[in-house]
Amino acid sequence: MTKKTKIFAYYLPQFHTIPENDSVWGEGFTEWTNVKKAKKLFKEHYQPRVPLDKNYYTLTDKNKIYWQMDLAKNHGVDGFAIYHYWYNGKKLLEKPLEIIRDNSELDLPIMIIWANHDWNNGWSAEGKIQTLYTVDYSDKNDWKLHFEYLLSFFKLPNYLKENNQPMLGIYEPDKIPNLNELISYWNELAIEQGFDGIRFSYQAISKFKADGQSRDKFKYQIEYQPQYAWKKLDSSSKKSNLIGILKKIPSMKSILKKYVKIRPNSLVKKRRYEEVAQEIVSMREKDDKSIAGFYVGWDNTPRKKSRGTVDVGSTPAVFQKFLINQLENISSNYSNQYLFLFAWNEWAEGGYLEPDEKYGYQYLEAIKKAREITGK
Repeated sequence: MTKKTKIFAYYLPQFHTIPENDSVWGEGFTEWTNVKKAKKLFKEHYQPRVPLDKNYYTLTDKNKIYWQMDLAKNHGVDGFAIYHYWYNGKKLLEKPLEIIRDNSELDLPIMIIWANHDWNNGWSAEGKIQTLYTVDYSDKNDWKLHFEYLLSFFKLPNYLKENNQPMLGIYEPDKIPNLNELISYWNELAIEQGFDGIRFSYQAISKFKADGQSRDKFKYQIEYQPQYAWKKLDSSSKKSNLIGILKKIPSMKSILKKYVKIRPNSLVKKRRYEEVAQEIVSMREKDDKSIAGFYVGWDNTPRKKSRGTVDVGSTPAVFQKFLINQLENISSNYSNQYLFLFAWNEWAEGGYLEPDEKYGYQYLEAIKKAREITGK
């Protein structure tokens, strides 16, 4: 009997106001602020993007989270991988996760990804990037406090677990200088609480560069798409360009085709969705740590404007076609049956499954159809 793939969609909680965002980007800031300001920058550019029925929700409303979970359940999305922000006891954007924790009817499976990167204004900064919050990893008292907070989610019946081990993602493990010690300590605490340890994973944009001992402490690396594929494509492109130069064949035209001029000294980088998707479904990761990824689309110009990157050519039909291929690829070439999908609601980065005014529910329906066709 074929095992069913578990599809987890990345979930961004930045759809409610917090004082920290208000102080940097203005009162009332949420992810919708950038989405609403987005502009069409070239002919085939799909902007602005408007949620169906102008549903600019706030995630402090548990009914909206229930609506999201109900949509996911009815269209073949098995769970949410939710970003969590912790800066030595300072929590940011924690309300949606805590609403899920405190309301048993919000029972879609979840897992936490600790977004341990610095909290800064990098995506909007024109000049020097300002770091607003960072993590002091040397504070071992904070390790215990942080674990105790995470434990309140690990104990949920709908928290993703394998073999009595809750799954926990770390976005950038290489930022943690005492990584081995932290992981060992959290495993000890988890065992004291009746678990058999924690199954750690990390977001793989490239292969984890830490020493083998550190990498061995992770059960999984999640191929974070589309960036994981971009790196492979760009590496291949650099080799091709070098060969072209050696053969004295001008390559500037092909390079410039990837960019669109918006105004003097500013460029938006373009990528073809089908090229990236084909690279993803062609991956054959025999490493038993690898969890496959896929993506709906990418366009971060609502955040970065003319410094952004846009994948053009994604439609529900094209997405469905490559999702079918990826489900088959996972079944044949991966040692586990997970798929991590970018994304449920990354509206300001062009990756979302929620219905919009152009396509309605078609992306969600594409997942349901792909699963019906493949039986996976």
